Amino acid sequence: MTPDKPSIRRRGIYLLPNLFTTGALFAGFYAITSAMGGRFETAAVAIFIAMILDGMDGRVARLTNTQSEFGAQYDSLSDMVSFGAAPALVMYLWAFSSLGKVGLFAAFVHMAGGALRLARFNTQLTSADKRYFQGLPSPAAAAILAGFILISLEYGYDIEIFKYIALLLTISTGLLMVSNFRYSSFKEIDLKGKVPFFVTIAVMLGIAFVMAHPQTMLFLLFLGYAISGPVITLIMRKRRLQGRKA
Repeated sequence: MTPDKPSIRRRGIYLLPNLFTTGALFAGFYAITSAMGGRFETAAVAIFIAMILDGMDGRVARLTNTQSEFGAQYDSLSDMVSFGAAPALVMYLWAFSSLGKVGLFAAFVHMAGGALRLARFNTQLTSADKRYFQGLPSPAAAAILAGFILISLEYGYDIEIFKYIALLLTISTGLLMVSNFRYSSFKEIDLKGKVPFFVTIAVMLGIAFVMAHPQTMLFLLFLGYAISGPVITLIMRKRRLQGRKA
């Protein structure tokens, strides 16, 4: 009598959400190669495409109930390339190559900030307040830099004049990613619920403004989001102090 063979559990990965993650990873890689070829507008657009795909993979995983630890780790690695390394390298090739070590430092601050931000996020998945992100999310940081490139190219700004603004912007995004400022995650918004009619009109007007001047509006939206972190943190701290005095 032959003994029963132990059952072998096959392991695999969910295809659909990881396809979106792979698409985001490729967009980040394409942004780097485009910048190396001097196509900086294409590189900036590729970063925004990576943002869209990165935002879809998690939602697809939740809708299809295909979340996995592999998917979460793969998403973080993709984010590191698309929103950490790609924006840093694109900014360096576009604006900082003539600045020598200072340019290298600025680009590295953004890339290192993205890596540290993602590592901290992964370690706080179970304990963090779902309503807020700690530190500026890396896609938003990358969008600020990509938006600045698109605005400069759209209006023909001389990068030799604005390179120090780009330098400050790149260092700032890197530091904001590792800061303790709280940023709204917008996860408390119920998209399935009913809203007043004027909210629909406001959303429609907002989309119209963005479509009319996409480069400028996207840059200003994400820049405003970056500024909102310190504002929200200061308001919450002020309320906490008032609560202690009461």
